[in-house]
Amino acid sequence: MGPSGHFVELFSSVQGEGPYVGASTLFVRLGGCDLRCRWCDSPATWRPPAACRIQTARDRTEWRELPNPVAARAIVAAADALALEDHRFVALTGGEPLLQPEVIDALARALGGRGPRVLLETAGHLPDALAKVVETLDVVSMDWKLASDVRREGEATAVLQQTARSFDGLHARFLEVARRAPEVYVKIVVTETSRDAEVLAACEQIARQDPATVVVLQPVTPQGVVRTRPGAARLLALQRQASRWLTDVRVIPQTHPLYGAP
Repeated sequence: MGPSGHFVELFSSVQGEGPYVGASTLFVRLGGCDLRCRWCDSPATWRPPAACRIQTARDRTEWRELPNPVAARAIVAAADALALEDHRFVALTGGEPLLQPEVIDALARALGGRGPRVLLETAGHLPDALAKVVETLDVVSMDWKLASDVRREGEATAVLQQTARSFDGLHARFLEVARRAPEVYVKIVVTETSRDAEVLAACEQIARQDPATVVVLQPVTPQGVVRTRPGAARLLALQRQASRWLTDVRVIPQTHPLYGAP
């Protein structure tokens, strides 16, 4: 019968962040997340919703809902109905999709090898879960979370800051597993409260594994409690400093809020 999972939505759009900005992408968004980032642009995904909304027309005029949990095979059928083969990527995103590794495995196996590359968007802190599915993926889009801007569910930010070294250790282990995929890149969201030392320490750790890893410094999009973004001078300085260890460091903001795409 195959696994069922908790989903938020399925829709066709373009990639709004990272090195593939603007590429046609079919998004499959799973529900549930165990982190609480100050700048999260999808807090509605923290808890699995009662129903999943599914786009049924490419012009975004028609949608339907399926009650959760939804069978993975139903998600695959919905992807086919939206002309899966017309997209460059199918993005498995969240929430944190690796909280449901058996669903990710089923989707990646069913959708892979049919045109679009299968791309996993993840917070990059669940290496054991990634190990179960990495062989089925084409691209791992990994966030490297900074302890000053994120906490685990139920924890105060200060608690996570005290354990930042172990959190970075999870990221390092995760990246080691992710490198088994054909492609991996890392995004670091930079806010005004992010410490430069944190950003550069992350870049140095990434370079220890592979200095050719693409690293995206992503200035935060103001929303929620985050009202401002870091300035250009600071971002360019971080790029210059990170380039001491890495060969491909890019500054790329989120683009989809500029034109109202999800």
